[in-house]
Amino acid sequence: MKESYIKEKIEDSIPGTSVKITGDGVHFEAVIISESFEGLSTLERHKVVYSALGDDMKEKIHALSMKTYTPTESMKGELK
Repeated sequence: MKESYIKEKIEDSIPGTSVKITGDGVHFEAVIISESFEGLSTLERHKVVYSALGDDMKEKIHALSMKTYTPTESMKGELK
């Protein structure tokens, strides 16, 4: 599994989203900024991403650690 595949799948599935992915081919870390996250809890945001990845989360991606932000949160320097 390549980082670029995960990035493209999330960005294609969730409009207005920007993704940065790092990983070793099995374990991945993602920073995801999306307008779609506005008003959602962290759990709800993660569910949106898992839904975008579909069966890949069950079959190809062993672990995905993610930080999710709205564009406003990212501009306020809340990226950590």
